[in-house]
Amino acid sequence: MHPVQPADHASLPHLPEWKAYSEAVLEASFCTDDLHLVHAAGLTIDLSAQVDSPAARQAAENLLNARGFDSARKALLAGEHVNRTEDRAAWHTMLRAPEPIEAVANEHRRVREFVLDADAQGKWKSIIHIGIGGSDWGVRLATDACGGYGSRRILKFVANIDGHAIEDAILGMDPRETLVVATSKSFTTTETLANLRRAIQWLADSGIENPYEQVVAITAKPAAAAQLGIPDSQIFKFWDWVGGRYSLWSAVGLPVALAVGLDVVEGIRAGAAAMDAHFAQADIADNAPVQLALAGVANRSVLGYGSLSIAAYDARLQYLAPYLQQLDMESLGKSVDLAGQPVGVPTGPSVWGMPGTDGQHTFFQWLHQGTDGAAVDFIMCREADHQWVEEHAMLLANCLAQRQTLLRGTSFEADRAALLAQGMPEDNAQWLASHRHHRGGRPSTLIVLPRLTPHAMGALLALYEHKVFVQALIWGINPFDQWGVEAGKKMASGILQELHGEAQTASHDQSTRHWISLLAGDRQGR
Repeated sequence: MHPVQPADHASLPHLPEWKAYSEAVLEASFCTDDLHLVHAAGLTIDLSAQVDSPAARQAAENLLNARGFDSARKALLAGEHVNRTEDRAAWHTMLRAPEPIEAVANEHRRVREFVLDADAQGKWKSIIHIGIGGSDWGVRLATDACGGYGSRRILKFVANIDGHAIEDAILGMDPRETLVVATSKSFTTTETLANLRRAIQWLADSGIENPYEQVVAITAKPAAAAQLGIPDSQIFKFWDWVGGRYSLWSAVGLPVALAVGLDVVEGIRAGAAAMDAHFAQADIADNAPVQLALAGVANRSVLGYGSLSIAAYDARLQYLAPYLQQLDMESLGKSVDLAGQPVGVPTGPSVWGMPGTDGQHTFFQWLHQGTDGAAVDFIMCREADHQWVEEHAMLLANCLAQRQTLLRGTSFEADRAALLAQGMPEDNAQWLASHRHHRGGRPSTLIVLPRLTPHAMGALLALYEHKVFVQALIWGINPFDQWGVEAGKKMASGILQELHGEAQTASHDQSTRHWISLLAGDRQGR
């Protein structure tokens, strides 16, 4: 029933295969004169700037075999209950399968008909999309990245419970021409329901006789949406076996289709399906998600890099870093293994970043010369979708230069000699060269897309999904739950009651008690 259970039930540090792998990584080096390229679903993944050796590759394969990689991969793709702590599947790959099961195919058909009907009738000039986390980031990313394929409607987003978010979304919008789309897996998400109520009230206050006719719900709990008053024909379903951060491939993509076209949504699904096929079939040595995962495990758990920076050299990928933050950190931010025991090694890194070249003028100083450093995933497109040829060449040059400098560093002696050649005194040249020196030796991966097409975007996101799965398998953790999110949300519900003047529902530390008392008093004084 639980095929992701490692073949060896010992915790990771006690596995002989882990010990051998760790030692092989520590003995490996950067092979700066060798290429390590993996091709998958139209993407090229260049791992040449990661530590590598034949011994490390063999040890990695032995470790994956010890963790039951083949059976775990098959179980994931077959829809078995790989989410053990919640006893359900994590079958997001079915959402983009070329021939999905009937329930999935039916929802895809319903979404398609809804969008085609809206387009044919010229309905809705604007959309307000309400959702948070996995119900928000994928839609933002896909719409922004693929907006060049033809914008059909204005799309605004409301995620935060902060009233400024909904206020900004409705500002300047015509309520008669606006569709509200609420996405929530459980349809109990506090922020989403609060913002949805405000949006419905805005429609009603604007004279819309039946505001619910302008509301669409996308949820795994359609009965909850129907109970609110949303028509059944405007409720689109996904399932408990679809995690929020894996839900873009479902009806959650409906706002993307309304904003930039059905062909974009279908292209993204096709690209992800191509990466699924690669992941399912490729051997370990040539499997792009596996090799990306192994680099991540080596950097985090053996070499000690605490974070991963996402440097996407394409301005249209401005939301990729936060999207991957959620995918990676919500999935891999775990400290106990499947047996409920401490993992015993550092797991998921912190993930952060912004598009290049903006990042170069923000945090690359720290990447190059800071004491900690970070692993970096560089992402670039060989071809641009604009007319500015020289600017694209400059962008690519910056990407390659930053990556090489992180790897190879700069020569202290060359800097010193250059300063001396400029006439600088010996002591000053020695001193300034020490400040200019980049020691290098910092790992990175380069992911190259031919162009930023919907297909390439889908393949890129699926690459990271499967990478996360493989890392979780090695560490022996469940990447499909998020109990760390749930605890804080439950506590917030109790504190909200106390702010309303209701009886205390939980014990608090002194600081929290102070602020609850003060803020509750503020509310009563209004």
